[in-house]
Amino acid sequence: MPELPEVETVRRGLSDRLANFYISDLQVCRDRAIASPGGSEEFVSMMRGNKIGQWHRRGKYLLATLHKGANDGGQINSTNIDGGWLGVHLRMTGQFQWHEKESIPCSHTRVRFWNQTGKELRFVDIRSFGQMWWVPPSIAPEKIITGLKKLGPEPFSKEFNPSYLRQRLKGKTRPIKTALLDQSVVAGAGNIYSDESLFAAGILPKTPSGQLKKIQIERLYTSLIEVLTISIGKGGTTFSDFRDLEGTNGEYGGQAWVYGRGGQPCRKCGTKLLREILSGRSTHWCPKCQK
Repeated sequence: MPELPEVETVRRGLSDRLANFYISDLQVCRDRAIASPGGSEEFVSMMRGNKIGQWHRRGKYLLATLHKGANDGGQINSTNIDGGWLGVHLRMTGQFQWHEKESIPCSHTRVRFWNQTGKELRFVDIRSFGQMWWVPPSIAPEKIITGLKKLGPEPFSKEFNPSYLRQRLKGKTRPIKTALLDQSVVAGAGNIYSDESLFAAGILPKTPSGQLKKIQIERLYTSLIEVLTISIGKGGTTFSDFRDLEGTNGEYGGQAWVYGRGGQPCRKCGTKLLREILSGRSTHWCPKCQK
């Protein structure tokens, strides 16, 4: 599943490509892709005729402001969200594609958006777990996209810091790897970057969360921020089905320290890296570098 760096890469691509994109027409090719009340019929009706404004990311969710009747080619007022919101979650294999010219859609195409010049934004999802929502302008997005309510602070926010992390982990017995996967603890981190961050911090994934010392929590906080920053700069990871708007996957995977490298030598000490299923997820670590 795409994690924070991949979703942020998609957000930036959408922001660049879809500046003032007017939705002249759209088609829902698979009804289950629409999760908002009213289903695909209301989604099409309420989305058509809007101009897409700013794209935002919250955890692994994407949110775009919508502006009604803005087909004049001018700039939109970002404070006037009179068309509501478009919400998206890519889930396992969802991806956006940009098509300058008309082309035959593949069988995994779920939703299609066209502007007045025929350029198309296409949502493709092999496993069909991805979801979209239309949120009315008078309603907060989290009222419709209920998963937003469960999210913890963003890693790069002032609310996420060593003191917060120490308080959230205090007294907890679950493994630290499991805690990092909990989106209510920190939004956007997932399997790949929790493994990488724990390696960088020198912490064993199985360590009970509440047993981490203050200095370990500070190292973990710093490592998570650094790993996410590096991956965003690389456009995400090569592991998974992730592709950006131009159909390119990320470059981070080629420099991963432990994730996806079980059985291979550690790039720091040469020790054979271990892999085990922990809390239902593949977990990778170095038994020498991580204590």
